[in-house]
Amino acid sequence: MTKSEILNRFGIEADEREIKPIGNGHINDTFRAVDRRTGRAYILQRINHNVFRDVDLLQSNIEKVTAHIRSKLETQGERDIDRKVVTLIKLTDSDRTYIRNDDGSYWRVMLMIENADTRESITPENARHAGVAFGRFQEMLSDMDQEIGESIPDFHNMELRLHQLDDAIITNVAGRFDGVRDLVNELKKRTDRACLAERLYREGKLPKRICHCDTKINNMLFDSNGEVLCVIDLDTVMPSFVFSDFGDFLRTAANKGEEDDKDLSRVEFDMDIYTAFREGYLESAGGFLTDTEIENLPYAAERFAYMQAVRFLTDYLNGDTYYHITCPDHNLVRARALFKLLQSIEANFKNMTLTLFPDSAYSTCSAKRRLKVASGLDVNPVRILVDVKKNDFRHAEPQCPCHLTADELCNQGLGAMSYATEFHHILQVIRRLGQSRQRTTLA
Repeated sequence: MTKSEILNRFGIEADEREIKPIGNGHINDTFRAVDRRTGRAYILQRINHNVFRDVDLLQSNIEKVTAHIRSKLETQGERDIDRKVVTLIKLTDSDRTYIRNDDGSYWRVMLMIENADTRESITPENARHAGVAFGRFQEMLSDMDQEIGESIPDFHNMELRLHQLDDAIITNVAGRFDGVRDLVNELKKRTDRACLAERLYREGKLPKRICHCDTKINNMLFDSNGEVLCVIDLDTVMPSFVFSDFGDFLRTAANKGEEDDKDLSRVEFDMDIYTAFREGYLESAGGFLTDTEIENLPYAAERFAYMQAVRFLTDYLNGDTYYHITCPDHNLVRARALFKLLQSIEANFKNMTLTLFPDSAYSTCSAKRRLKVASGLDVNPVRILVDVKKNDFRHAEPQCPCHLTADELCNQGLGAMSYATEFHHILQVIRRLGQSRQRTTLA
């Protein structure tokens, strides 16, 4: 079938000559088509079934997730919902949202969200928007009771990635191991730390949630006013640790250099991007996250720089069979750049451990102790915030002074909530009071 014939199976009449490719995705082939009867625009997409081998599972995941989000938006009284969630189109003769063409290719159709665009540039403002959007995406799905599957099995399984590296070292099919022994040794030193999430999961301390698993800045749509409409590109939505969405965004967005930068002096972790993304993420996701998840968000950034370094090095040792390369040592250059990013994250780690109020100190009169938010603490800083209920809250910004008594804080709803929820609520209180920056002194 031609593209126009495929569209006709979805009830759309389009001129073959007017079906134009759009986007710059590397996995699926995407086209824009307009129904000549209604003038409505649609997205026609050829699904890469070499990557997504179970297309029925893939589409089922997206159907369940988008239906749940749509229901949430309707309950919240949102307007113009078709612009705030992806809309899959069904075939005219069945409830399926995809079709298999005569040549074995798979196709689907979605309603195109008009007057919207994506962002490519990474700024603290855009990073914060991304944090809010991806955090809200997780939050809306946090109570979904329908099960979904892994569209790419073991996609972010660190232990599997390390087994694959071990196999590549043992087989050494490309004869390259001796030249990367130093990098292998450095990565091996960190294997225990890298697999922290899997251990916490087995111990029952870390849940798996429905995550996006491809949190790039250009996987959000913005309206003409710069407001985020929705998260898009849902192929990788699957059960995972929240670290997948948090850490993978920072792996690319918070790297001041390039993923394949040969000049390692340019590769550095951008703390401004990290802080902005974390602030936005916790604003929208803080209400459902557990203490363990919040405590380990800085680890998520480490985890994904490490994981990608392992994957690039594995492919290099295997003779470059997975990633596209432009020069013989391209995967090695990538692996060394990602390892340099990991080292930069490690160097900044003490400043990443929930420095939610930069340059601030916390003190609790009842405990008569002063706590500085840094690494190496034997207590969760979020837990300390619970004691805010017992003390006065003062804001250090001179242009926006405020003073809240303990009773006033309790009146804002800081009652019997979980630690994470209380933290999220405190952020909301601060923002409602018009405070422009989260730098505080509690006295």
